[in-house]
Amino acid sequence: MDRKEMEKMDARIKTIKKAAEELKALSGGMQAVNRNVDRILASVKMLEINVTDLLW
Repeated sequence: MDRKEMEKMDARIKTIKKAAEELKALSGGMQAVNRNVDRILASVKMLEINVTDLLW
């Protein structure tokens, strides 16, 4: 996999993270949403470790 593809994945990971954080902010404290967003963010963190960290 070349660097350009890795950079595209990095951008998409950042987009997913931002969307999840925005969803949590909109949830109004709804626990079901917050818990699921937390799971999404945990998965995003693993993606960051596997992809984003490799770029830097």
